[in-house]
Amino acid sequence: MKVILIQDIDKLGKVGDIVTVKDGYSRNFLIPKKLAVSATPGNLKVIELKKKAKEAKERAERKVAEALKKKLESISCTIPMQAGEDDKLFGSVTSTDIAKALEVEGIQIDKRKIEMPEPINKIGVYNVLVKLGPQISQKVKVWVVKE
Repeated sequence: MKVILIQDIDKLGKVGDIVTVKDGYSRNFLIPKKLAVSATPGNLKVIELKKKAKEAKERAERKVAEALKKKLESISCTIPMQAGEDDKLFGSVTSTDIAKALEVEGIQIDKRKIEMPEPINKIGVYNVLVKLGPQISQKVKVWVVKE
């Protein structure tokens, strides 16, 4: 029996794939668990429309991410922190602090998209990676200064 997969299934296929499986497997497992639907002409059209909508959404998200990348290329943010001897900070700069500093510059970034390999514990200039989307990221210059 031919079915169209609604979800990714290991060793069988990905979403939208048309696969041939045994009747019992599709009737007793795939279809009741909403993992697949039978490959009728109507279902094929529905899946094709969903694929096109998903591609359009991904293109729009990519366009927004590219525009945000252009903005981030020219921006650097300054974070004032209290520091003691040897320019060591009392505490550390977190992704939340960086997100708030970027917000002051007029850019809304989710703190979970900011990647920091290690916490910032000293005064200085750091390059922090911001993930904007799949395969789109930009480094932002962060200045940590004495308060």
